[in-house]
Amino acid sequence: MTRVLSCIQPTGDVTLGNYLGALVGWVRRQSDVDAFHGVVDLHSLTTIHDPGIIGSNTLELSTVLFAVGLDPSVATVFVQSHVPEHAQAAWLVECVSSVGELQRMTQYKDKAAKAKGFVSAGLLMYPTLMAADILLYDADEVPVGDDQRQHVELTRDIAIRFNSRYGDTLVVPKFVAPATGARVMDLQEPTNKMSKSGDSVAGCVFVLDSPVDIMKKFKRAVTDSDNEVRFDRESKPGVSNLLEILSAATGTSIDQLATEFTQYGALKVAAGEAVVELLRPVQERYRTLSGDPGEVMRALRVGADKARAVAGPTLGRMYRAAGLLPA
Repeated sequence: MTRVLSCIQPTGDVTLGNYLGALVGWVRRQSDVDAFHGVVDLHSLTTIHDPGIIGSNTLELSTVLFAVGLDPSVATVFVQSHVPEHAQAAWLVECVSSVGELQRMTQYKDKAAKAKGFVSAGLLMYPTLMAADILLYDADEVPVGDDQRQHVELTRDIAIRFNSRYGDTLVVPKFVAPATGARVMDLQEPTNKMSKSGDSVAGCVFVLDSPVDIMKKFKRAVTDSDNEVRFDRESKPGVSNLLEILSAATGTSIDQLATEFTQYGALKVAAGEAVVELLRPVQERYRTLSGDPGEVMRALRVGADKARAVAGPTLGRMYRAAGLLPA
């Protein structure tokens, strides 16, 4: 089976955009590929500094992943820091990476420019840890959006360089566009992707939002002034966003939905109600799982054991190739 690696950071609540755009696809594919899904908590240390937050975020995110339908007996769901091979492999990766190529990474330049005074070395070395995340699992495919494509290309360069220096050791992964999910935009700023890092959460629906809050956000969604329901992302981004969300939530085509509504108010209510019903079983499952955190931790231990069964031998190959003295 094709081995696929997709990871997610525990930096905040899971949004409707995360769910429809990525997690639904993870669940759908988990039986068709050898799926590895990491909650990459070590990466979060570059942005979250208060103790205790990352741990609680990691448990909550892991609970959500199981609640949406990832099966720990099928997919390998693990926490990055529970697999020490990640940090160990990162050093080997760093030693075949150049400072120049790391300084050229777009995300490093953007975040360093926004930093006030202190710039963490972790921001610079972030791509080498991400490369280790990928290379440890001999991943054939890494589905990521365009904003992460540069990281996968760097990972490929690093793998090729490591193999050139030490012999054929690492699988060179392939960048693939993620399976097409719904394109979910901010309800208040429909030209921007729905994101937990936006200026306001008023237009961002979270998977664990209450039905009341979900309906409130949809009823206040920005549309336009001509009151014509049709799909046109360029000239009618707000209406188009509502139609796309409603289509993803109900399975009804956008073209059909556009003929069923003549008023924006009714479209907003229908989209909100559809999302409430879509998320209801996820939230119910989440409440059950969050009431038994020991079961979630058990599932994560299973995932960590499965992850280490793959990552350990890969790290061993890297050590041997680099000529380190066996323990």
